[in-house]
Amino acid sequence: MAKFINTRKAVAAIEELIKEAEEKLILISPYLKLSKDFKELLVYRNSKDKITTIIFGKQELNPNEMEFLEGLRFVILKYNQDLHAKCYLNDKQMIITSLNLYEFSMANNKEMGALININDPNDKEMFEDALKEIEFIDKTSERFKFKSSSDKVLKISKKPQKKIRKKTRSSSSNVAGYCIRCNDDIMLKPLVPYCKKCFTSWKKYENHEYEEKHCHICGKDNHSTINKPTCYPCYKSNKNKLEFADS
Repeated sequence: MAKFINTRKAVAAIEELIKEAEEKLILISPYLKLSKDFKELLVYRNSKDKITTIIFGKQELNPNEMEFLEGLRFVILKYNQDLHAKCYLNDKQMIITSLNLYEFSMANNKEMGALININDPNDKEMFEDALKEIEFIDKTSERFKFKSSSDKVLKISKKPQKKIRKKTRSSSSNVAGYCIRCNDDIMLKPLVPYCKKCFTSWKKYENHEYEEKHCHICGKDNHSTINKPTCYPCYKSNKNKLEFADS
């Protein structure tokens, strides 16, 4: 059954929840300022090409926080101005607590919460009910747009890579595309706009509205889904190309 946790236990439980996350990791915290330990955990997960969704609200991120999160390729950052819930979820466990993912709160505040396990028959109904609310919060939150102060990270680390890739492609190729999740070079196939590895990961949940990070045709940043894998300019100018690829 659900276990009560205080501040110290909640911090430890959230760390463990991130470490043990497989395909799913959603972190919901109105206030967001990550400690060194939590940053290291997210960097490690990012190195394994695992998607992490972070939803926050109430306060703008400071420049260092923005730069750190923007540098993590597999982190999806979302904003919800009405957010007050604090909840942390992986494939098997969920923590509902008063604790924000905020360094000061973790070190100084008196918090409490509950740890819920989906594999415990006594917790399963509660877990599923809470999961529905989490999915609603996720759906109604906006993808966070970084300000110009952190755009330098994009110019240094991402754009040159895309240019290099395009130069290596044959100019006669009309079927070259990008994986909408990891941005690797793949064949243009709008019905399955993923590389093999990312498609296997997506297939586990088969969420057709799940937002990825890149346009299937140009590879640029875009809120793509498997149903709408391209940015609008690419879709408008490549209708024939898309039809050919799917035939």
